Amino acid sequence: MTKNNLPAMGRQSGASALVVLIMVLFFGSLLALVIKVGPAYMDDLTIQEALESLDGTEGLSQMGPAQLRRLINKRLSINNIRDLEARDITIEKDGELAVINVNYEVRNTIFRNADIVVHFQHKYEMKGK
Repeated sequence: MTKNNLPAMGRQSGASALVVLIMVLFFGSLLALVIKVGPAYMDDLTIQEALESLDGTEGLSQMGPAQLRRLINKRLSINNIRDLEARDITIEKDGELAVINVNYEVRNTIFRNADIVVHFQHKYEMKGK
């Protein structure tokens, strides 16, 4: 029986321990970043849905800014959004049109003194029924 003499087979090998360690560190860091930043984006989507659901609300055009703010706060608290402060939402009335500006940022600590800041800014123009 003859032995297979394939020159490339002797040189082939798998990933070294160093390469595997670097890959584990890279994907571990990426996963940690997603875990830290993901909830901020999920909350922002919830805030967007809550504010977009105001469009077409009965009596929206007759509501003043204080009544609109109460309605917004009620919808946000129902959706468990408690980190958004009143100064982050500005409400302007232009006749029947309500203009709502949302401008806020979320800060999360990644590790020790390294933080990540995510800034969100949205503008909604709504008219009630």
